[in-house]
Amino acid sequence: MNPHTKAIRQWNKFFVIACLVAIFLDPLFFFVLYAEQDNKCLRIKWYLTFIMVFFRTITDFIHFLNMLLQFRLAYVAPESRVVGAGEIVDQPKRIALNYLHGKFLVDLFIVLPLPQIIIFVVLPQYIQSSGANDAKNLLRMAVLFQYIPRLYRFLPLLAGQSPYGFVFESAWTNFIINLLTFMLAGHIVGSCWYLFGLQRVNQCLRNACHASEIPHDLCMRFIDCGFGRIFTSEPAWDNWKNNGRANACFDEDGFSYGIYTKAVKLTTADTVTSYVYSLFWGFQQISTLAGNQVPSYFVWEVLFTMAIIGLGLLLFALLIGNMQNFLQSLGRRRFEMLLRRRDVERWMSYRHLPEELRRQVRQAERYNWSATRGVNEEMLLENLPEDLQRDIRRHLFKFVKKVRIFALLEDPVLDAICEKLKQKTYIKGSKIFYPGGLVEKMVFIVRGRVESIGEDGIVVSLCEGDVCGEELLTWCLEHPSVNNVRIPGRKLLSNRMVRCLSNVEAFSLRAADLEEVTSRFARFLRNARVQGAIRYESPYWRGLAAKRIQVAWRYRKKRLSRASIPCSSRLHDQSLDETHRFSCKTF
Repeated sequence: MNPHTKAIRQWNKFFVIACLVAIFLDPLFFFVLYAEQDNKCLRIKWYLTFIMVFFRTITDFIHFLNMLLQFRLAYVAPESRVVGAGEIVDQPKRIALNYLHGKFLVDLFIVLPLPQIIIFVVLPQYIQSSGANDAKNLLRMAVLFQYIPRLYRFLPLLAGQSPYGFVFESAWTNFIINLLTFMLAGHIVGSCWYLFGLQRVNQCLRNACHASEIPHDLCMRFIDCGFGRIFTSEPAWDNWKNNGRANACFDEDGFSYGIYTKAVKLTTADTVTSYVYSLFWGFQQISTLAGNQVPSYFVWEVLFTMAIIGLGLLLFALLIGNMQNFLQSLGRRRFEMLLRRRDVERWMSYRHLPEELRRQVRQAERYNWSATRGVNEEMLLENLPEDLQRDIRRHLFKFVKKVRIFALLEDPVLDAICEKLKQKTYIKGSKIFYPGGLVEKMVFIVRGRVESIGEDGIVVSLCEGDVCGEELLTWCLEHPSVNNVRIPGRKLLSNRMVRCLSNVEAFSLRAADLEEVTSRFARFLRNARVQGAIRYESPYWRGLAAKRIQVAWRYRKKRLSRASIPCSSRLHDQSLDETHRFSCKTF
């Protein structure tokens, strides 16, 4: 199976969520043990135990299915990663051997149902005399022994990475995973704190047992009532229930509890209260690096406090740092915009620009930012494959086919044009072309309203799908460059005013890029049908044709009127006829 298929990617995401549930689940086994203050003993919450075992079995089964998948999941040969992404090995035998020589034993140990075996097999048959205490010890060993390999296998997945790439590609998803990992750390610390606090209560009861006059073996049986046994038939039972030192074990100052002082009352509370307060305690200690805790002289308590401090530092260095980077990235574009505005303000102040120009610059900056969001599309596209770039440009520049001038152009010509288009924004009142100025670009209007005013004062409205500067295309065809070198002085001048009536989003095609396109597709662009379409749809050519028709019509009217006047008057008007002769030849 190819690891890059959609089904495998979906399974990896599901498996990561299952792993997160699994490593959240194991510390909850510590809460199945609690202390009973009235009877001065430790018991097991069997209803909670059955629930935990049920969910643990489900997560183990999911992990077992993932193990089976690894025997058929292709992998990238390490020796082939010298060049490129590496070679995928898809031979079943090599895949199985690679997994068996790799992390198979670790996964097998993780999936072993040790808690289930201890609870349902070992406890009922072999340790009925001291159920709670032995259950606590065996569960603690089983959970801890399996939990460390689980973290070793699951934490890289929770970080969003797998041998085949990123599991979660969304930034928000990775942020949530980091947040849940921080909650996991608080969950583990709080659960261990509850268990160790229960252990200290157990130690206090044992000390009270040793100091009492009750026989030692019988007293130990009184402490461990894990299966709900109440020793009412024993004469010493009432003495144990009323033992002063045993009663003091459930007071915060009745024993040297150290950092477990607040856990004493939780050992007798209900499950929800015990867990929620333990979770809060874990968050608090990780966030403060256990700065408000003073441990007792008990060695394991001191080591546990040191572990909390080290874990807190590690989380701040890794998880909190990643979350901070993500939160900063949300406002990074806005921060870049503020920096650019500050630089523009400094530049305008340094150059002493008048207030009207400053207002226009600010308006142009705001509109340009709202249109692009500070993203450079050219940089995003340049690293993609060429065919993918072409498909993206076809999608982005669908408006090109809406432009009537290019309705007859073939896809290769349109692709060549789209490769050269550059995004431009104009604010209200901007002049794209003005009379006497150079026509150095064609502008395709994507959004907004534009007006084109000719030499004769005729106003033509332009909107989405229209183009201005289209005369540059015909000019490039009629004045080709020689060996990519254009003769100096041959420039196209504009004879009209093109002004924006609103904020305009457009794409421009520079004259140099248009020359390249016309040189590559000159034969197609010189087609009479294409030239006719260009001249018919172009406001420039339509205005020019109307002007020449008017000149020809006035010349004809002059000739007709000249036939009805004397010969002397004809000689007087002969000089005027010569001025119009050149225009009439065209028609």
